[in-house]
Amino acid sequence: MTPALAGPASVPAVKWSIVLAVVLTAVLEVLDSTIVNVALPHMKAAFGITSDQTIWILTSYIVASVVVMPLTGFFAKRFGRRRLIITAIIGFAGFSMLCGLAGSIGVMVACRLGQGLFGAFLIPLSQSILFDSFPRDKRGQAMALFGLGVVVAPILGPTLGALLTEYFSWRAVFYVNLPVAAFALFMMAGELQAEPVKAVRIDWTGLILMVAAIGALQLTLDQGEMRSWFSSPLIQGLALLALVSSMVFVLRGVGRPGNIIDFALLRDRSFAAANFTMLGFGLAMFGSIAILPLFVQGLLGYPVLAAGYLFMPRGLAAGVSMVLTGAVLMNRFDPRLLVALGLVLTGLGNLSLGWLNLDAGFWDLAWPGVVSGIGMGLFFVPMSTLAFQNIGPAHQDEASGIYGVMRSLGSSVGIAIVGWQVASRSQFHWAVLSARITPFNPDVLAYLRPLGLTPGSPQGAQMMAGQVAAQSSLLAFQDAFWLTGWAAFLMLPVVLILQRPAKGAAAPVGAH
Repeated sequence: MTPALAGPASVPAVKWSIVLAVVLTAVLEVLDSTIVNVALPHMKAAFGITSDQTIWILTSYIVASVVVMPLTGFFAKRFGRRRLIITAIIGFAGFSMLCGLAGSIGVMVACRLGQGLFGAFLIPLSQSILFDSFPRDKRGQAMALFGLGVVVAPILGPTLGALLTEYFSWRAVFYVNLPVAAFALFMMAGELQAEPVKAVRIDWTGLILMVAAIGALQLTLDQGEMRSWFSSPLIQGLALLALVSSMVFVLRGVGRPGNIIDFALLRDRSFAAANFTMLGFGLAMFGSIAILPLFVQGLLGYPVLAAGYLFMPRGLAAGVSMVLTGAVLMNRFDPRLLVALGLVLTGLGNLSLGWLNLDAGFWDLAWPGVVSGIGMGLFFVPMSTLAFQNIGPAHQDEASGIYGVMRSLGSSVGIAIVGWQVASRSQFHWAVLSARITPFNPDVLAYLRPLGLTPGSPQGAQMMAGQVAAQSSLLAFQDAFWLTGWAAFLMLPVVLILQRPAKGAAAPVGAH
């Protein structure tokens, strides 16, 4: 029998104090993944470090988080869900304070590792607690609330980070976690009930293989672009380590009792399909979000605050969409149709960004984000509900950890691919455009003549070089936005694999 099948379970009345606490807990983790980005130039100046060293401030957090996240189910059984999430909140807040106090890059990276280790448990535990707090027919509402933290918070992270950095200090992007963590801890400590713990045997071999596979893959994605990908011996070694260790981990763990990850969970077609879709959706959602600040600040010349404000319409649209989807649409329409519509709108919003030029104004950039934001809400709520429809409470923590890893890896894959796309396509378009800049091209002569310049003059050559650089960068960003748009459309066939939930059925309980 798969982990999903068992008899009905009664669900107590919803405790909204716990709901608020776990949503804030989710906000803590995902907000920290984007709010820091805006402050990186200020940290670079404060520590006197290079751009490569600056990236480790992001990489250390992400790698630690992704490596530990799949172990959520194991630690929840071993120490109890209540003890684990309270410890995670305290640890995350403590390392946030230490990050704000860091005086060197070494201390900062070490503290970011600590943040990631504790923060890894926050998303999966918050999701599983929310699921247990709502009856099955109200799970759409639970995912809408969860989505407000997981999806809307990282969208608005650059805006909040820009405000804190501009009017206070880059250290404030870490200190802002403290009051949120304190309030969530206060709300949770008195309401969340302790659970019995179990003596769980540690599969050390499986643990080492999993850590090696996920850690090497994440480092490959994070460092690949800076090190010219597979021309670097380091990237070659990391990719080989990720491939070999993942193959051994899967071949060894399939059908093995007590494996560190229960592969039986992936026998459920909805859970397996949803995890695969999250990888593709990571390219569509996080890829476009990652390169938009580079596009508007580096190419269009927007100041940091204006670039941050661009994300507000997208975040508000995603929030409203999630609330409406969870409260109204999930009860009236097939969730699979909502997922498909969400993918279509997300794709259309990203494709719209690919049609912009160097004269794009604020709302030219914001409206595609609104369309994508609506799509995110329509996608995330029903997809998460469909993914866990057959996962019972006994396996909720472990399944949430796997699902969280797929979301994180999806974002990393998306960011890595669009970063590579922008860099490589910029070089391609530069070569194509510069080959057309000759003294005999009538278009070049027509462009320079009103300015009193010629292609052979120093000023004319400099002006044309600047135009070629700007246009090649623009075309590269357009290619990347188109890629993120098509990534959303390519996930549509997966909707056919998802199982339609049975209305009115009792929430399943995991088999023991």
